[in-house]
Amino acid sequence: MIFSRNEINGITFLATKKTKVSVTHNKRLRKVVEDDITFTKEDANELLLPHNDALVISLNVLDFKIKRVLVNPGSSANTIQWRVLERAKLTRSIIPATKLLVGFNLASMTTRGEILLPTNAEGVMKTTLFEVVDGDMGYNIILGRPWLHEMKVVPSTYHQLLKFPTLEGIKQIRGEQLAAREMNVISISNSKRKEHVA
Repeated sequence: MIFSRNEINGITFLATKKTKVSVTHNKRLRKVVEDDITFTKEDANELLLPHNDALVISLNVLDFKIKRVLVNPGSSANTIQWRVLERAKLTRSIIPATKLLVGFNLASMTTRGEILLPTNAEGVMKTTLFEVVDGDMGYNIILGRPWLHEMKVVPSTYHQLLKFPTLEGIKQIRGEQLAAREMNVISISNSKRKEHVA
């Protein structure tokens, strides 16, 4: 505020001048459209119902389309199979790190390292940290909460669908129900084989 004394026609008055100062930063703000994410009856129209299928998708990682990607909100890590990186000739990019991953049944698996890879979900690029595992996981990749939260994904296993906000509005990735069923058959046959051996 600036104060000054003025006199007009013999009358003294105090003038107050307010100056508003605003500071702006040279930052480009990206506005993500905050539409509501909802699932409708029509989202389940083309599904084989009733079902109890896991949510399995395909995802672009680097320049590769990776199939048999399990979306698992119960997982606290994103994991990728060693064999996937071997086929893509990326094993030299693995950062040595040993972690112990523990499943819901307390079975544990030691990682062989970690790797940062760009993922592309319907045009949305994210650099994603994956724990590298070499075991009988079945799936090529498991996307856990770190990726889901980074993407602000809302998954619906019933609708076999992922929905997430982007600059262009809500985008979605449809689950591959037949791939999920194939994986279920493989895991059942593997468990029966183990029962016969034991």
